[in-house]
Amino acid sequence: MRNVLVAALASLIVSLLGTPFAIRLFRARGYGQLIRDDGPTTHLTKRGTPTMGGTVLIAATIVGYFAAHLVFLRGVTASGILVLGLMAGLGAVGFLDDFIKIRKQRSLGLTATAKFVGQAIIAIAFGVLATRFANEHGLTPASTHLSFVRDYALDFGAIAFVVWAYIMVAATSNGVNLTDGLDGLATGASTMVFGSYVVISFWKFGNSCVVSTSGSCYDVRDPLDIAIVSAAAMGACFGFLWWNASPARIFMGDTGSLALGGALAGIAMTTRTELLLIVLGGLFVVETISVILQVAFFRGLHRRLFNMAPVHHHFELAGWNENTVIVRFWIIAGLAVAFGLGVFYAEFLSHGSLR
Repeated sequence: MRNVLVAALASLIVSLLGTPFAIRLFRARGYGQLIRDDGPTTHLTKRGTPTMGGTVLIAATIVGYFAAHLVFLRGVTASGILVLGLMAGLGAVGFLDDFIKIRKQRSLGLTATAKFVGQAIIAIAFGVLATRFANEHGLTPASTHLSFVRDYALDFGAIAFVVWAYIMVAATSNGVNLTDGLDGLATGASTMVFGSYVVISFWKFGNSCVVSTSGSCYDVRDPLDIAIVSAAAMGACFGFLWWNASPARIFMGDTGSLALGGALAGIAMTTRTELLLIVLGGLFVVETISVILQVAFFRGLHRRLFNMAPVHHHFELAGWNENTVIVRFWIIAGLAVAFGLGVFYAEFLSHGSLR
């Protein structure tokens, strides 16, 4: 447990103290946020706020992870490195998107095709590598079986799993990206989901089938290391939120939102909780569905279902104060996480009594 705490503390300190440096650096270089002209007019005052703060989130998470291993002289694991690689890879795609926006002074960066290709390359590489590196117990970082709280009998097979890995990564990273439209909204929600994965991963470590033969044990390759990754990401988000909360002094940009979404997808696959992520990340699901419905209604009925999508902008245009929207959406995110943890624990109890 101490290494989990060290990871969270180290990443918190790096993010909390490193973000002001990033703000000064990005402001000096003119790396300011561009604002959509068709969005709420209150957002126009945010034009020029430093962006690409996701670089701090990624750096703080990596520092927190390795700090925990250095302090306790623990070796890194394939699961931890793969999740961090997925996070950094998607962060690089987001960085290119942000940089193009800034360089060309437009609100659109990479083309949809270019972003799709970038996400696909990173996700496919993760999907291929995650089913390798079996340990002495025959467990690999991820499983080709579909999972909710643990693996189901349904086996995708190696090729179909790579496709599933891409769907997971694309859906989660884009979900966080769509949620990142108000000061601190995506950061706060991500903090809660990463926190839930600290609990889930550590619980699976304590009830691993390697040390327990009970019917409620879990077959996960590196649950403790995933708890460390989750704690590092949570700490990074906490520190960044200090500067990203309303009124935001820096935005994470696509660099951060794609990276955080990728990390969540990787953690879900390596903890065998792929479908549970839909519950834990309920806010991201709601935001994504609102965009899908908006597009479907407009194309099919030639009318808008919401004032604007994603749905947080709908409430802004309906007259809600930005801070009111943020806090209420944080409540939704917290309820989703609480419900997901409840489902996780109920499933554990259904397999047998506590040890």
